[in-house]
Amino acid sequence: MSLGQAQPGGLPPQRAAPARGSLATTACMETLQVGYLHAVAAAAGCSLAQPFPDNGVDWHVSHGSPGHTVDDEVTIKVQLKCTYQLPPHPTGSTFPFTLDNDHLVKLARTPVAVHKILVVMIVPRDPEDWLRASHDRLDLRHCCYWTNLAGHPVTGRRRTTVRVPTARIFDDRALCEIMTRVGRGGRP
Repeated sequence: MSLGQAQPGGLPPQRAAPARGSLATTACMETLQVGYLHAVAAAAGCSLAQPFPDNGVDWHVSHGSPGHTVDDEVTIKVQLKCTYQLPPHPTGSTFPFTLDNDHLVKLARTPVAVHKILVVMIVPRDPEDWLRASHDRLDLRHCCYWTNLAGHPVTGRRRTTVRVPTARIFDDRALCEIMTRVGRGGRP
């Protein structure tokens, strides 16, 4: 087996596709977005809890800080979604994402004791393109974006399209900023 030269950024060249398991692509997408959430939470110094049963929200993310004024630890609820139907680097200031109305009602409820956010991950259609690893990094493609849907109206008969801001990339810094706002008694 011949190893090629590293590409710019230190990533090794792409290898031949291995025989992947038979798990449904949508199930694999769910697993990938959970891995993304875990990585972001770890880098932000947050803990994660998965409610059982989930009742419409996938994860509880908690952040402790002496800078919080409402409590020493604050929590938000996170609903994860994943799609390959959108291109990477969506153009414009927002992109559309459609939710079932029952789900939107849960995410849009206001006022709340614990704030909720929607995190949408855009991935390539082909799982072969989801990630690349090298000795110094792991690249996940493409990106997660977040929004707070509190107060968002239901507009469709069964489903409603919401707009997700492209400026709200969900990473460790964004999560820390969200938690800081919540920790001061504000909204995400």
